[in-house]
Amino acid sequence: MEKDITNDGKVIVFQLKDEEYALPVDQVGAIEKMHTITRVPQTSGFVKGVINLRGVVTPIIDLRLRFGMEEIAVSESTRIIIVTLPEMEVGLIVDAANDIIDVPEEMIEQPPAAIGSIDIDYIDGVTKYNNRLIVLLNLQKVLKMEANESLVFLED
Repeated sequence: MEKDITNDGKVIVFQLKDEEYALPVDQVGAIEKMHTITRVPQTSGFVKGVINLRGVVTPIIDLRLRFGMEEIAVSESTRIIIVTLPEMEVGLIVDAANDIIDVPEEMIEQPPAAIGSIDIDYIDGVTKYNNRLIVLLNLQKVLKMEANESLVFLED
C-alpha cells in the first residue's frame, strides 16, 4: 500500500455496479455530468473517445468496461470524474459519484486476495466507513495500461 493514498485523508467515493470505490481528492479535477463523446478510431472498447471540456480535449474511459464489467446505459446519475496525473488528464465514466469522506490512514487495510472483478494490482487498500466497504484505487496503476496501449494519442 502506498503511504499517502489519501494525502489529507479525503477521498471521492464513486459507484460501479453495486460496489463503492474511492480516489484521493487531490487527483480529482472535476466531476461532470455526461458530455457528448467523440469516438476515437482504433482504441480499446473501454476508451469511449474524447470530450472538449472547457477547451481541453480529454480522453474518456468507461471504468466499468476497464474492469471487465458489463456496459450499462447512461443514466441521470452517471458522471465523468476528471482525474489529473502529472503526465495526463483523463475522464472516468462511473455509475455515480457519491460523496467526499475522510479516511484516516489507520483505517486503511490491505486488500483481500480478490475483490470482485477488479485486478488486485489496481487496489491500494480497503476501508470500512459507516457499514460500507470502500475500495481505494491506485489511479496510476488503473491508467498505466491505457497509457501504454490505448491512449498513445495523449503523449502529444
